[in-house]
Amino acid sequence: MRVLVFYHPRVPSSEALAETLAQHICSQPPATAHTASLHDAEARAHVAEQDLLIVVGGDGSLLRAGRLSAPHQIPILGVNLGRLGFLPEVQPRNWLTVLERVLRGDYWIEERMMLQVEHWRQATLLDAYEVLNEAVVSRGALARPVRLKTVIDGGYLTTYLADGLIIATPTGSTAYALAAGGPILPPQLKNILLIAIAPHLSVDRAIVLAQGATVEVTAYSEHQAILSADGQTEVPLENGDQVRVRMSQHMARFARVQAPTYFYSNLMTRLTQNPAADKLK
Repeated sequence: MRVLVFYHPRVPSSEALAETLAQHICSQPPATAHTASLHDAEARAHVAEQDLLIVVGGDGSLLRAGRLSAPHQIPILGVNLGRLGFLPEVQPRNWLTVLERVLRGDYWIEERMMLQVEHWRQATLLDAYEVLNEAVVSRGALARPVRLKTVIDGGYLTTYLADGLIIATPTGSTAYALAAGGPILPPQLKNILLIAIAPHLSVDRAIVLAQGATVEVTAYSEHQAILSADGQTEVPLENGDQVRVRMSQHMARFARVQAPTYFYSNLMTRLTQNPAADKLK
């Protein structure tokens, strides 16, 4: 088994733990492992050659790794050093037990839907993005709402007057969409979730679309509007630009050792004992 262990370059303990994991893997030939920063372009170029990615970090690190690995169908094992940890499978205290099981092949693969997001200006495709959480079309720095004409499968839905519109996967339903008052979807679903941000005299209910639906959002604004992809890419939008979103052909794959019902127990833990809030004390 060939393993690449990614660490978060801005978390000091991340690199040290990544090195420890890699050393343990290498002590069990024929398995091999090496470490790299998640921001290392050369290492990312060799992802396709791996059998497993281990990511030492938080949910943001897992999102980045998910986009890297999905086209190559490589599973990811996440070791949580973040605040919330919805995506990682392993806590630092039990990494050895879980890693031993994974190296023996004693794990299952959880597949999660991703989105293909396209930025169009008139008839020209400017760029495309793969996202695991969500795409957000929203206002820029000025506190003025934008008009967002929204079309589903070629049929007009509505024009939102709002701070923005979240277009989320089931994975993203526990992220920004949850903060905006949206429903929680189990990760195995393949449905797109729409929820407006601070709508003004507009539809204020979340909408779950049928599997396979396509969303087209046209942004109208006399000031700055933006497209955000997984909260890690921000693209300026001009008046009349379109954002087209559909289910990606790629799936993010996570190595799991917990029972398949883990999602609900973990969810309740995070909703009732928010680790992010605890760190503010």
